[in-house]
Amino acid sequence: MLENYKKSKIEKRGLGERIIAHAYLWLLLVVLYAPILLIIIFSFTKSKVFGNWEGFTLGLYQNLFSGYDVATNVQVDPNLYRAIFFTVIIALIAAVISTILGTLAAIGIYYMHPRGRKALTFLNSIPMINPDILTGISLFLLFVFLGISRGFGTVVAAHVVFCTPYVVLSVLPRLSKMDPNIYEAALDLGATPFQALRKVMMPELWPGMISGFILSLTLSIDDFGVTFFTKGSNGLETLSTFIYADARKGGLTPELRPLFSLIFLTILILLIIMNIRTHKQQNKTK
Repeated sequence: MLENYKKSKIEKRGLGERIIAHAYLWLLLVVLYAPILLIIIFSFTKSKVFGNWEGFTLGLYQNLFSGYDVATNVQVDPNLYRAIFFTVIIALIAAVISTILGTLAAIGIYYMHPRGRKALTFLNSIPMINPDILTGISLFLLFVFLGISRGFGTVVAAHVVFCTPYVVLSVLPRLSKMDPNIYEAALDLGATPFQALRKVMMPELWPGMISGFILSLTLSIDDFGVTFFTKGSNGLETLSTFIYADARKGGLTPELRPLFSLIFLTILILLIIMNIRTHKQQNKTK
């Protein structure tokens, strides 16, 4: 009798804890995704003021793709398109370079002595926990000290610096799952170091490299602090700095709403594709 009472009490306590955990999870999801959902909803209205619903329309999407307000035939701010162009170009270049450097660094760290591996893994984590503003100011002072004029090149270099550690973190788990002797076996069979790297190791590392590339791409697009301190004063703008300047004028360009919606949906689709591919690979290994 006493045992049944204790068992029912434990089950009730467990049920209460599960309810609290689920409620906290749903609250967290609402806080995280409610702003994004609002942006997507109000991207389908013609109102220039965010929060005012004036009927369903694709007008803002038409404005974004045509470059002109379809209702008034007034040109959309051309600086927005320049910011989109530089954001995409900088993100792609930084992501490609970061993926290459991060993969090579991860391979080097993996084949080091355990003490050296632990030390470098710790050093690699420092830029990730560093505040963006601290990284931006540090790179700004470095460029000033070296006499390098700030602009497109310094922004790309800065983005490579803070994206590379994330690639290293994405590739290292793939290396730990790989047979450590596979590279030496390829060399023993007559492959050159480059052939062994390209034909033996790279196929094993592709999932980690793709994850690192997408992570670098999103981090670069999202960044503000590092870009703000390293872009200089020659008119270079990315989306983050354009939005900051736009907000300081007293409002945001309405065409940013459909742009944000498209960026979010693109990243969501990429993540879904990655998860599907990862699930298929796990099933194959089983």
